[in-house]
Amino acid sequence: MLDIKRIREKPDEVREGISAKGGDGTLVERAIELDKRLRELKTQTENLRAEQKKKSGDFGRLKKEGGDIAKLQNELNDLKAKLAVGDDDLTRTEKDLQAVLDDMPNVPHKDVPRGTSAEQNVVVKSWGDIPKIANPKPHWEIGKAFGFEQERASRMSGAGFQLFLGPLAKLERALIQYFLHEHTEKNGYTEAYCPFLVRPHALYGTGQLPKFQVELFHAERDDLYLIPTAETPLTNIHADEILAESDLPKRYCGYTPCFRREKGAAGADTRGMVRGHQFTKVEMMEFQHPAKSYEAHETLTRNAEKLLEGLELPYKRVLICTGDSSAANAKQYDLEVYAVGVARWLEVSSCSNFEDFQARRCKIRYKDSVTGKNEFVHTLNGSGLATSRIIPALLENNLQPDGSVRLPKALHAYYGKATL
Repeated sequence: MLDIKRIREKPDEVREGISAKGGDGTLVERAIELDKRLRELKTQTENLRAEQKKKSGDFGRLKKEGGDIAKLQNELNDLKAKLAVGDDDLTRTEKDLQAVLDDMPNVPHKDVPRGTSAEQNVVVKSWGDIPKIANPKPHWEIGKAFGFEQERASRMSGAGFQLFLGPLAKLERALIQYFLHEHTEKNGYTEAYCPFLVRPHALYGTGQLPKFQVELFHAERDDLYLIPTAETPLTNIHADEILAESDLPKRYCGYTPCFRREKGAAGADTRGMVRGHQFTKVEMMEFQHPAKSYEAHETLTRNAEKLLEGLELPYKRVLICTGDSSAANAKQYDLEVYAVGVARWLEVSSCSNFEDFQARRCKIRYKDSVTGKNEFVHTLNGSGLATSRIIPALLENNLQPDGSVRLPKALHAYYGKATL
């Protein structure tokens, strides 16, 4: 959620940012109009309450003295009626303003390229060489020999779900262990085991509600949602809290399954592991001092890159343009790995700085050590990493002539063998 003060003081900047993300720039004028009306109503209500307080005092004294209280009683009744109307107007205007603010995307950072689609994204870094495989195969063909049971998964759950048996199930576990070990032992993150279902306000706080309601799985009887990413529970760890400035930064990581209703594209996406309703991911989450969040964004992204280098997967870092980035973030890097079997770059991580957008919705603040004021933290997160696209790249890029799959050295200790 954007700061109404920022909208009021820098309307042109906010309007341009919203429009650059494909949002409705006229929301700025609507917000300013409602904010002005709200402040006027608050002043009117405060004046009426002050008058009511004074007249109530006069009424009490006059009644005690045995004077005529009829006129004051009528005036107090009128004030009560006006306050009732004023309170209704105030509540309605607050809700209308909040609805407008909820519709506004975050303003992109000045370094984010302006663009309308993925074609305007900018590759800022590449690492590794694309392997040369004599007879490349897609991962769904390779995976059959190692426990990829898509047909059985479909029979029990429908399309968009995966079943791994034996070697692939073990590989999934090995990857999760590798990711968590690197983040907790080398990158300074505290491991968290999170709920997989959350209340609506948790999803509102991270920006998934109300905008992405149709993409979520909802357990209506309990009014709980299956999480689309560990970002949701990790961000809400400190919801409604005021942290000490000395507590910052706070860094968490957590493994969870993720649940989304997204539709797979034709061909490879429906046949393989790349896109589904359930997938596994380790998430990095940070609460940062505003002055340090962009430096932290680079470090967080680098933490994800180091995992890819350990897995010996060629990747590129892509700076996402305004029209292709999420509504909630201010700056986003995507990391993509190349998979030779499907001859595609696969996104395996999105690393974002949300500035104070999520913190305002979640009410996460810190007490400034100099001013003593409560200020909003900056939140950042990134996939570190998603296994549903790492496994296809590992299978396709490391396929051996005898049908085995070579595993990178970083996984040997976790998997227990050098090959699949």
